[in-house]
Amino acid sequence: MIKFFEKDPYAPIQYVYGVEKVLHKSKSPFQEIVVIENPYFGKMLILDGVVQITERDEFFYHEMLAHVVLHSHPHPRNVVVIGGGDGGAVREILKHDTVRKVYFIEIDEEVINVSRKFFPTVASHVGDTRVEIRCMDGAEFVKGRNSDIDAIIVDSTDIVGFAKSLFTVEFFKSVKDCLTDEGMFVSLSESLHFHKDMVIDVQEAMRLIFPVVDLYTAPLVTYAGNWWTFSVASKKHDPRKMKREFKIDTKYYSDEIHQQCFLPHKMYEKLMKRKLQW
Repeated sequence: MIKFFEKDPYAPIQYVYGVEKVLHKSKSPFQEIVVIENPYFGKMLILDGVVQITERDEFFYHEMLAHVVLHSHPHPRNVVVIGGGDGGAVREILKHDTVRKVYFIEIDEEVINVSRKFFPTVASHVGDTRVEIRCMDGAEFVKGRNSDIDAIIVDSTDIVGFAKSLFTVEFFKSVKDCLTDEGMFVSLSESLHFHKDMVIDVQEAMRLIFPVVDLYTAPLVTYAGNWWTFSVASKKHDPRKMKREFKIDTKYYSDEIHQQCFLPHKMYEKLMKRKLQW
């Protein structure tokens, strides 16, 4: 069996996967797109040499990315997804019956097309009538927009290349400006194991803009460092507190997980003082 050696720009170790079959390989104007078949994880989507999702474990990431902020908001109606071309975040968002509109902002249309072909259960709701797809830079979409968005979810690749524009103070300012008074925001922010300083940098940048900023985590076996973080911000609501009853169908996320996923307060304070050592 041939092997795929992941090329993660930040990981101090290298992940290796067996390849039963290469199902797709192409190069868009933005990145190389590969789909392989692995005997354990099933089909895997790889962008520029880095694993993005696998059939076996994608729900851990997509559920945790979407449902924490959406349950922390009393009535999320208009939601923006930036990135996430595989469609998994869109699928999870539409489990909330309060949602009326999802703006699906993905810079690379080819990722959406490949995902719809090879990952139909992940991209299952991309064609929903409530979803508006725009293939453009997410930072440009939120810039100067009216304050009509209840939640913004960033599902980008690693903080390199064209994704860097989604992790700047300027971007966070644009995000805050286009959110309603009860608006909330969440973004992936790498691993506490391998990228602790990067996690802190994202938190500090968000703290310059938002009155409420916090950090929660999830176990993700195929992402570098495995202990993955999500940086969440709010104009008003505490993301640790659920505002609506948990009634949706999920595999991992639940009301119990919501209460347990945030870093303990003392540990979080220690992290932000850069006194958490390993």
